Amino acid sequence: MKVSSADFVKSCVASNQYPKECLPEVAFLGRSNVGKSSTINALLKRKGLAKVSMTPGKTQTINFFRIASTDTLLKHFFLVDLPGAGYAKVPRTLREQWGPMIETYLTARAGLCGVVLLVDIRRNDTNGVETVEWIRHLGHEPLVVVTKADKLSRSHRQAALRQIQQSLPVNLAHQVILYSAHTHEGHQELWKAIRHMVGGQQRGMNL
Repeated sequence: MKVSSADFVKSCVASNQYPKECLPEVAFLGRSNVGKSSTINALLKRKGLAKVSMTPGKTQTINFFRIASTDTLLKHFFLVDLPGAGYAKVPRTLREQWGPMIETYLTARAGLCGVVLLVDIRRNDTNGVETVEWIRHLGHEPLVVVTKADKLSRSHRQAALRQIQQSLPVNLAHQVILYSAHTHEGHQELWKAIRHMVGGQQRGMNL
């Protein structure tokens, strides 16, 4: 499979600003500085498409990217970059806006067919578990992707991965994907999971 095009469409802060085009959507969500933008860029093989910053909280809007590929099940869909949660170095009032903004998107967007939750392999805290429960409460079973795999040695990352899996609900633990934007480890596995998400949605939509 080859990504034919990956284009930024628009940034939104309210539901009335979302794209009107009826396409399946896969949303990426994660704690601030989890490597979300780097993961999106590496997955799509597009440098600088999603803006990468060393400052946590850089993504402050819901960003829509229109993706086209040579795969018939992934012919056209939106990849959606959601604001980073957690201890971002941004004003508290702005952080408090993100929760309702993300929740509105996750509950109101009819085309949403999958949520990818990114977790830093070096930071196994309760935030990820709480976010999983929040996403499930809103009606979605998240795909957990453990980022920055290259930051640990092979032995240490397997131990860290097991800890993360043990902290998750049993039915999600076996679906965890280990990913590195630097080495592209997990690249094919993540695309396979997205293909499954989008393929299921496309069968019920007239694209």
